[in-house]
Amino acid sequence: MTKPKSTKMFFAVSIVLAICVSYGFLTLFTDAKTEAAQKMADQKFAHEAAMGGMAEVQMGQMAKDKGTNPDVKAFGQRMVDDHGKANDELKELAAKKNITLPSDMDAAEKAKMDRMSKMSGAEFDRAYMNDMVNDHVKDVAAFRKESQSGMDPDLKAWAAKTLPTLEDHLKMARDINGKVKK
Repeated sequence: MTKPKSTKMFFAVSIVLAICVSYGFLTLFTDAKTEAAQKMADQKFAHEAAMGGMAEVQMGQMAKDKGTNPDVKAFGQRMVDDHGKANDELKELAAKKNITLPSDMDAAEKAKMDRMSKMSGAEFDRAYMNDMVNDHVKDVAAFRKESQSGMDPDLKAWAAKTLPTLEDHLKMARDINGKVKK
């Protein structure tokens, strides 16, 4: 016994529809999972930016106090000023977004501070400026990535606004590092 053509057509359409609906749910699930991962990436960026910003301010203060080269001292002051301002902006933004930021540096940053606090003179200047070059290379890359692919529009805009200052810091750090290495 053969089924009427309309019944076969009904089953074919039903199967196609079931596949499409299943694919749609899968896509929605995947999109939600991707969105959650991106949100976590934004929060991780904010956390790391806050941690790095605190370290830059404290290290800058140390450079102002311990540095012997006038350019190193001036750079340290610039870190205190610029990163202090950026930290305040990030804290305000994070409060609006319910993002919890760290209140202190992590163990690695504290260890670096401790190591540098035991240095003086030209040794301190060289170590500090070398560290500033390395840190700002990483900072520029992280802020560029967030400014281009961050999900939160406000955090993305803050990263984009802050990026030129960090690029300027990197250029200055490289220039001063070249002078104190000699």
